[in-house]
Amino acid sequence: MNDKSIYIIGAGISGLVAAIELEKAGYYPVILEAEDRIGGRIKTDEVDGYLLDQGFQVLLTAYPEIHRYLDLDKLELKKFKPGAVIFRPDATFAIHDPLRNPLKGFSMAFSNIGSLWDKVKLFTLIKNLKEKQIDTIFTSPQTTTLEYLNKLGFSKKIIENFFAPFFKGIFLETSLATSSRMFEFVFKMFAEGHAAVPAKGMGQVAQQLFENLEHTQIRFNTTVAGLKKNQIELADGNTITADDIILATTHNKLTGQGEAEFHQVTNLYFTLQHSFIGKAMIGLVTDEKFLINNLTFMTDVSPHYASDGRALLSVSVVKNVEELENLEELIALELQVLSGIKASYFKHVKTYTISKALPQIKDLKNWMPYQHTKLYDHVHLAGDYMLNGSINAAMTSGRLAAEAVIAGD
Repeated sequence: MNDKSIYIIGAGISGLVAAIELEKAGYYPVILEAEDRIGGRIKTDEVDGYLLDQGFQVLLTAYPEIHRYLDLDKLELKKFKPGAVIFRPDATFAIHDPLRNPLKGFSMAFSNIGSLWDKVKLFTLIKNLKEKQIDTIFTSPQTTTLEYLNKLGFSKKIIENFFAPFFKGIFLETSLATSSRMFEFVFKMFAEGHAAVPAKGMGQVAQQLFENLEHTQIRFNTTVAGLKKNQIELADGNTITADDIILATTHNKLTGQGEAEFHQVTNLYFTLQHSFIGKAMIGLVTDEKFLINNLTFMTDVSPHYASDGRALLSVSVVKNVEELENLEELIALELQVLSGIKASYFKHVKTYTISKALPQIKDLKNWMPYQHTKLYDHVHLAGDYMLNGSINAAMTSGRLAAEAVIAGD
């Protein structure tokens, strides 16, 4: 055992990974967590027998970092079928396997969303990204995702009917202004692996990381009010002196560098007697007049999401709807238009407004030297906002911060 006093602020993915790495080196870290549970932005609530992920999230199995820390078999991953169901007021159709075999997958429905030339370009894009190394992606010149797609020659039709609704739901912004680096990375991950969720909710990702800890103490309901060099000032007035501190939280006011900017999302859950999709696929709403961006029946992916046999529907809204007082009713009416099922049959369970869902980052990276996690002597930073907005980046940043502490930098 190394008796060095190391404190980690935040029990999200970055903080838990940092603790795992510190334990491997013989340290016994302490995590200070403001809430009463682990997970940070990856949590699953149980409400009335339903498992509700706080925000629609998926685990991409091609993420390199997850294979360092997660036992995917123990998570009992349930995979989404590649493709999407396109919802319009006048039509609904499925795009099967557009990422792995576009020439075959779009054979039936492709004419509805793009041209034959789009099909060829998509095939070429996937082939090129599979061959492109991740580090090369994150050192390539940046533009917006929309400009990137336009430069590649994709038609307005396929951008509006596939790329826009699909990636708005991932990037949580409505104009595809996110860096082309992030587009290439995410598209590569979808092409090379699967989108999946643990059978019992995304919160199981954090839970498994937590269960890998043997010597780490977690102090819940412990809010950090400030830092002064290597001293941690708690909201209750107490002070902790540490040899090293890892700040693994989105509350950047503690760093003195100002608050990071985040995209937000509104996530609504409804139950229905039966799924109107009937398969483990993401539904995309292409009409800009709708509030709904994407929807998924979580019980089509994993029946564990509902204990009563009803279908659990997750709906994501990327637009700003803070001023709408009757949001649930409006969404139910939109679901009626899309599905033909009366709005009154959609039983609302809960709505989440997640203001810090995804960090806005100008200079996206996949990696940095561990020395770059250093804020000042004995204080290091961890969090996906340092690299790119993904579970993969959260894990990477936690590992790098721990490596810096271990190295004594």
